[in-house]
Amino acid sequence: MCQECGCSKPGPYTIDGRPIESHPDYHTHADGKVHAHAHDHDHSHAHPHRVLQLNSAIMGGNDRVAEQNRGAFKALGLLALNVLSSPGSGKTTLLTKTLNELKGRLRTGVIVGDLATDNDAARLRTTGAPVLQIATGTLCHLEAGMVAEALKKLELRQLDLVIIENVGNLVCPASFDLGESLRVVLHSVTEGEDKPLKYPPMFHSADVVIVTKTDMAVAAGFDRELALTNIRKTAPHARILELSAKTGDGIKAWCDLLVSLQAGLAKT
Repeated sequence: MCQECGCSKPGPYTIDGRPIESHPDYHTHADGKVHAHAHDHDHSHAHPHRVLQLNSAIMGGNDRVAEQNRGAFKALGLLALNVLSSPGSGKTTLLTKTLNELKGRLRTGVIVGDLATDNDAARLRTTGAPVLQIATGTLCHLEAGMVAEALKKLELRQLDLVIIENVGNLVCPASFDLGESLRVVLHSVTEGEDKPLKYPPMFHSADVVIVTKTDMAVAAGFDRELALTNIRKTAPHARILELSAKTGDGIKAWCDLLVSLQAGLAKT
């Protein structure tokens, strides 16, 4: 899948405009630590016998870094969200509303992933929360190593919640564990009812599915019951919430859930 979208030839990525490195090759040294090395040389020539080895190294390395991220979150009692959806489903609008509603309840930091621009980060910074922008270049997803680099720039001990707004995409991000406590997938009423059936890996990986833009359901001709049925088919284990960031309907239940989950982590 990534070979079609540009991930097979990734360029450098940046955090708040500062170049970090090109797409890494991961491997583990004798000390058990994961190391990443830049992979800048041209891959235009064919390596038919090395493709699977490369993919295995990237995924295995990613998973090891994800576990390190997860361990850091757990040690600090931090709730970490990986928020995923297709473009235009309302991630940034929902997160802006969430950050404002959580003021005085949870101290929240945000990491935003996009191929380019810091537009979403700029919107989220209006809430006063610390926000870091990862510009992924050609990558259609965030990886655990990118998140690990961004976490170094957040005062984690001063936070209760870290929200990772992933790149808008319902395909590749499903495969990459970032070390999150909770995977949240958004499904807008303007997308129709069959997105869970078209993209089952993404929805099956979700801990929470949020149906967004419910204020537009009538205008969009949205069949709520059919959509909920399709979500339950692909994500029977997921909690389902319905809300509108525009009207505020359902926002309290969403924020109450986050406060409750973080309180549970803080006690462990």
